[in-house]
Amino acid sequence: MIQDLQRALELVQEGWSRLRILVVGDVMLDKYVWGDVERISPEAPVPVVRGMHHTESPGGAANVAMNLAGLGVHTVLAGFAGADDSRTRLEELLQRAGIETRLLETPGLPTTSKTRIIAGHQQMLRLDVEPAGRPAPPACQQLASELAKLAETVDAIVLSDYAKGVLTAPVCRQLIDAGRARKLPVLVDPKGRDFERYAGALTICPNLRELSLAFGKPPDDVQALFRETQARIATLGLEYMTVTMSERGIAVVRPDSVVAVPARARQVFDVSGAGDTVIATLGAALASKLSIETAAELANLAAGVVVGKVGTVPVQRHELLAELSAGLAVHAEQKILDRRQLSARVAAWKSNGDSIVFTNGCFDLLHVGHIALLEEARREGARLVVAINSDDSVRRLKGQSRPLIGQAERARILAAMAAVDAVTIFEEDTPLECIRELRPDVIVKGGDYTETQVVGHLEARAWNGRVKIVPTVKGFSTTSLIAKMLSGS
Repeated sequence: MIQDLQRALELVQEGWSRLRILVVGDVMLDKYVWGDVERISPEAPVPVVRGMHHTESPGGAANVAMNLAGLGVHTVLAGFAGADDSRTRLEELLQRAGIETRLLETPGLPTTSKTRIIAGHQQMLRLDVEPAGRPAPPACQQLASELAKLAETVDAIVLSDYAKGVLTAPVCRQLIDAGRARKLPVLVDPKGRDFERYAGALTICPNLRELSLAFGKPPDDVQALFRETQARIATLGLEYMTVTMSERGIAVVRPDSVVAVPARARQVFDVSGAGDTVIATLGAALASKLSIETAAELANLAAGVVVGKVGTVPVQRHELLAELSAGLAVHAEQKILDRRQLSARVAAWKSNGDSIVFTNGCFDLLHVGHIALLEEARREGARLVVAINSDDSVRRLKGQSRPLIGQAERARILAAMAAVDAVTIFEEDTPLECIRELRPDVIVKGGDYTETQVVGHLEARAWNGRVKIVPTVKGFSTTSLIAKMLSGS
């Protein structure tokens, strides 16, 4: 469970929209042909894929940028691309996602593209088009000089290396130095044996296979790999190394410790792009001053979302919020939200396709009638929001002797219920403003109301919402319970 869950939720909901992160690396266009296999070719022993449709998406460093944009971060992407149709299509997709691009043209060299032929969930073939040569050193130096100046306007730098010639040793050195000068987190997704060119970054984020290639240890001897990693961290000038371990999660390796952050078990369809999602999420989290352990937990959740999809598909903010919200059931205090926090969380739930149920009341001296109401309300949709009157509001409605239980305690008790997803406190006499802001799909009230008496019923109709009246449990009301206690019966 994420230690700083409330802080993480706030950042994903709103905080990351205030970040600006620079991604530098090898951009490419991922192309997919989707179809079915029904027979084997008579010309050769190969399956015949009957193409049904095709899609395109940014790949490589561009997919890192897409993940950051999907998480709400203002993103700048820099690299090289050819003067061809793939570049045009790539820039269209990036612009549509709100990503600012700094793609220098490579005369005579194509934009890297990968075409995957997929039948069902199975990749049948991949066809790559990539430059035979590499960008000229003067072009690399021009890119590095321009980006070093850009570092003054960003909150973090991500170097996404796919070994296509962008992140040469001089380029890495200039960008890492520019980041260190401004005390920016610089994260590297590495490629190849030479980690020395990434020296001075905050962290390098290899998988076990990349770590094995760089340090010459067997990939299945994880402990030996970690010991070698610990010995190299100081010489590389890193604070730690962040190692992805597939279904085993992420390990944060420091010179004196190894902290494993386990992944949540889930069905895996396609690991394409999962590393891009990890480094994007780590970058956003570390730029927000979260600890690396919390950042790794967030990255695990985000990667878990994308491996459940087919193809290179970036994570979206509402998907990560849905994963984070799953942990709220056992952390009642993190369900209690002010109006701003609640609005952001409800928006995220709606983006994820969840229907919103709303109910309200004083909930003073919680009893079985309240519990029945809440349980019935929860059955009406995917998420239940409970709005309670503040102490001042209760006094205005019920008199100076009420409430018996303060608003903080009432909210905490309600939040502890499994049926409840969020609790908020309103100061007004009615929850109308809250209802107008949240626009719930269903408003639920107890059977002592008629539909026309329910606050917000007219407004709900305007957005195709509805009112649900739940029968009351006879013999139970707060007023009658108080009278019974005072009478001693």
